[in-house]
Amino acid sequence: MNAPDAPSTPRDPEIRALLAALHGQRRHILGILEGLDADALHRPALPSGWNCLGLVQHLALDVERFWFQAVFRGDRDVIGSLAGIEDAWQVAPGTSPDAVLARYRAETELADAVVTAAATADAPLAWWPRDLFGEPHLHTLRDLLLHVVTETACHAGHLDAARELLDGRRWLVLT
Repeated sequence: MNAPDAPSTPRDPEIRALLAALHGQRRHILGILEGLDADALHRPALPSGWNCLGLVQHLALDVERFWFQAVFRGDRDVIGSLAGIEDAWQVAPGTSPDAVLARYRAETELADAVVTAAATADAPLAWWPRDLFGEPHLHTLRDLLLHVVTETACHAGHLDAARELLDGRRWLVLT
């Protein structure tokens, strides 16, 4: 279930370092879910009703796809499709976990390709969703990568707690 490595190596050492940090968090996302069956992956983790698959789908669509393809790259097709995503956190009960995890892996590969193609961490963003966030608070690929690393790490922590509640497994415990 590990996230694949980037298709090629970014030229900018800062991008390489940030992407390496992101790869570590993506591995954590997939690793903490290893061994859970479909029922556990669909089981609500909190009273709000989110489940592990919903969180991974959110990361695929609202994080990887949104930030890298829409905001950084400015892909008009992706931007146009955003209104069609009602609530990425909600996964239909019969949805195959393999399908959700494959989507996450595919979106991370696409994101890596976009990032790897960038010449510098100072590369500007192509589009900003003012209707969602007001005036831009992220301006460069560096800002965006830091944001996505932080969000992915935060959600990895959510999955750590959910996994421990589901079956007691913990990702990494230092003693």
